[in-house]
Amino acid sequence: MCGIVGFTGIKEAAPILLEGLSKLEYRGYDSAGIAVRDGSGETTVVKAKGRLKELIDKTDEGRAVKGSCGIGHTRWATHGEPSETNAHPHCSDDGAVTGVHNGIIENFKELKEKLIKKGYTFRTQTDTEVAVKLVDYYYKKTGGDPVDAIHKTMLHVRGSYALCIMFKDLPGEIWAARKDSPMIIGVTDTDTYIASDVPAILKYTRNVYYIDNLEFARLTPGKAVFYTMDSEEIEKQSVTIEWDTEAAEKGGYEHFMIKEIHEQPRAVRDTLSSIVKDGRIDLSQAGLTEDEIKDISQIYIVACGSAWHVGMCAQYVIEDLAGIPVRVELASEFRYRKLLLDPKGLVIIVSQSGETADSREAMNIAKSMGIRTLGIVNVVGSSIARDADSVIYTLAGPEISVATTKAYSAQLIVAYTIAIEFARVRGTIGDDRYSALIAELETIPDKIEKILSDKERIQWFANKFSAAKDIFFIGRGIDYAICLEGSLKMKEISYIHSEAYAAGELKHGTISLIEPGVLVIGSLTQPALYEKTVSNMVEVKSRGAYLMGLTTYGHYAIEDTADFTIYVPKIDEHFAASLAVIPLQLMGYYVSVAKGLDVDKPRNLAKSVTVE
Repeated sequence: MCGIVGFTGIKEAAPILLEGLSKLEYRGYDSAGIAVRDGSGETTVVKAKGRLKELIDKTDEGRAVKGSCGIGHTRWATHGEPSETNAHPHCSDDGAVTGVHNGIIENFKELKEKLIKKGYTFRTQTDTEVAVKLVDYYYKKTGGDPVDAIHKTMLHVRGSYALCIMFKDLPGEIWAARKDSPMIIGVTDTDTYIASDVPAILKYTRNVYYIDNLEFARLTPGKAVFYTMDSEEIEKQSVTIEWDTEAAEKGGYEHFMIKEIHEQPRAVRDTLSSIVKDGRIDLSQAGLTEDEIKDISQIYIVACGSAWHVGMCAQYVIEDLAGIPVRVELASEFRYRKLLLDPKGLVIIVSQSGETADSREAMNIAKSMGIRTLGIVNVVGSSIARDADSVIYTLAGPEISVATTKAYSAQLIVAYTIAIEFARVRGTIGDDRYSALIAELETIPDKIEKILSDKERIQWFANKFSAAKDIFFIGRGIDYAICLEGSLKMKEISYIHSEAYAAGELKHGTISLIEPGVLVIGSLTQPALYEKTVSNMVEVKSRGAYLMGLTTYGHYAIEDTADFTIYVPKIDEHFAASLAVIPLQLMGYYVSVAKGLDVDKPRNLAKSVTVE
């Protein structure tokens, strides 16, 4: 949520800030603003409510704002309504300090009261204005020492923040501080960039530094100096980002989401090839020896949203293949419960961004209890990737659309390999079964491509039901996990109310919601549960529901029950989610397109939920 971009160097800052902010629109926002300092030391602040286009038009695409040092922000309202006044950047009363901020400052009210007593006035309802004026207070109190001012601010602020500050009497400098909210710094010979996510600066440099938690930095043209919270200067090694700018562009597709749906074969293939080598699964990234795998008593999968749905699917696969008890926990619940964790357990945190606030905190709790943690993450150098005991990277590349597709598919692949390798090591499958399962995994990319080649039928059906008010998804076992993700895709981008139910639960209340014309989508990929789910579909059809069946080729008898059927290629039932989810992604996408909605940036949602 929210986006930060900063630049200092030899070029005009405003066009760079605006372009960088445009690369972060997927994060979700309701207003935007920039602050740019010119050669005379004057700072120009321009803000606008609504889409970034309003700010771009207001600044004549940046040409109307001159200066080579600046900061920009897209705001997701937390404290104070969406408005031009509450938009960032914010300034101190005399304009000496200007800043932008991601995160939530939990003790802003008490800090605000303190600053009011010191003579400060406030124009907004935001916690960010409090942070900027707190920096100003300590800057003046310490006689103009930015290191001491930021150090003292960090000591007194509670909550999460990525903070970028410009001081009026320090031209060409940007100061940045971080706690629990991501920031990345890019450096060239003449210029320095800072942003809350990689795509904002990828066009300019792939040589980056990560600010670790409770660190701050001084940025000048072509240079970054880092400090600990105790104000001690530290050395950092730069990292090369392997993504290229093309990967973060639409590449001829109408939306990022459909582009990323089509990138799933590559994402799956790349992730799989990073783990499977010479026909064997290599989990050395996970840092687990065979003895340690044998000693694990329980697996806890902790995640949010679609990543939680990956966990739900993984639970069925790991328990069935490896015989290890698995619990799947919503991170937002996990962190606020009295936890009874087995010391010999393994906590797996699944997060595309590696910055999800609840997941990150859940991981920290597990670590504090001495439980081993493993991150499944897409973003190299992200907080969870750095702080987990070990990490397995998904190689999905940058995912821009808010609704995840290719990251979900890559996460599933990692979950499958964990299940198969744990099963081999623990002796619940033999060598022949081990090799056969790996061979099945390697067919997934081609089978996804086959599904995508027939997407026009799904588009036609989606158009037919684009005016639906309610859609229900039903399935059993892994099919239930598939339905959870299909339902989320539908509701988050089409705004149609949809729910996923374990099909056997229909008679326990849910069936009362079925009425003539309501669309019910049944997922039937699990052979042992096929007839049971067909029976449930017959029940809803007898009450007037319109049925869509989703099953594997060969189960043509479903057409006697369903009004419309989508088939996916046959595969080992454990891996069915990787194929069955594709039509449901397409269904949600095409319904949203038919309704004329903003597919990549659905209302009220953000790509990376970095605050509670």
